[in-house]
Amino acid sequence: MSNKRILFTAPGLAEWVDCPMPEPAAGQVVVKLSRSSISPGTERANLIGDPNVSTIPGVVAPFPRWGGYSSTGHIVAVGEGVKSVKVGDRVSCSWSVHMKYCLLPESGVNIVPEGLDEATAALVHIATFPMAALRKCGVEMGESVIVMGQGVLGQMAVQLARAAGAVPVIAVDPVPEKRARALELGADVALDPFAPDFAKTVKSLTGGGANVAIEVTGLGSGLDMVLDCMARFGRVALLGCTRSSDFTIDYYRKVHAPGITMIGAHTQARPRQESHAGWWTERDDIKALFRLCTAGRLNLAALLEEIHSPLECTEVYTRLAAGGGFPVVQFDWTTVED
Repeated sequence: MSNKRILFTAPGLAEWVDCPMPEPAAGQVVVKLSRSSISPGTERANLIGDPNVSTIPGVVAPFPRWGGYSSTGHIVAVGEGVKSVKVGDRVSCSWSVHMKYCLLPESGVNIVPEGLDEATAALVHIATFPMAALRKCGVEMGESVIVMGQGVLGQMAVQLARAAGAVPVIAVDPVPEKRARALELGADVALDPFAPDFAKTVKSLTGGGANVAIEVTGLGSGLDMVLDCMARFGRVALLGCTRSSDFTIDYYRKVHAPGITMIGAHTQARPRQESHAGWWTERDDIKALFRLCTAGRLNLAALLEEIHSPLECTEVYTRLAAGGGFPVVQFDWTTVED
């Protein structure tokens, strides 16, 4: 057998390259991928060479870089001491890469429930990001939620907010097609942030302002605009990675005076071992997502817009590097021969 992967070899360039076959050490597994999902925000930042992809100040990731942290496949090998999975199990993968045969720690795989489709299994890991953001905000039944940005994370946040009992759920995006999609996915209202009286409209719809905001644009302007929409004592989760600090906020009038709570919602800012109210481990969130999807409360598969062979990676990532709207895309690894 031979192994292949997608690698960002230079700014803006993704290539299909050979790589070694992994051998699992103690506590590790090898997964033969069937699907992997593109996470557009993070992967574009790595693809174009954004120096701020690292959360460590002053550390700039060199090339080559890569993506593909949410995927699904079957276990083909296990290392010594692995107990929760065995060869042949179908698993959802966390922190994987776009690679035919992936080496992962045992903690990075979860057995997929019987009957759950491939598209969903390959999106579950990404869905833990907005789930954690909503948990940290402590959304209660009947509260209003506004989601700024309708990329893949924003679309997931809309579905999750609805499942949590939020009302109204307001989706925001400047692209008409994204707004229409949000309504199909369960948003009660979809608004253009550049429309006249945007903030006034939100406050009218919510009876004074949104209780919770999930900011997914990663733009300073997006954060500034959503702060104008908040109710007193509202909570704002910074889910989108605001990689540039070159913006200003009137913190006194928009945060301090109305008592707004701003929450860092990076997915790795979560407990590792034990869940508690509002702060769940990644594994517990994955199990919750499995339950929501199998019960029909959540439809992650409805998000999927395009499926490509990994052999088409250069063309797909050229589109991503160009910027603008990008669909929800998965790679089908079953199209690649061993």
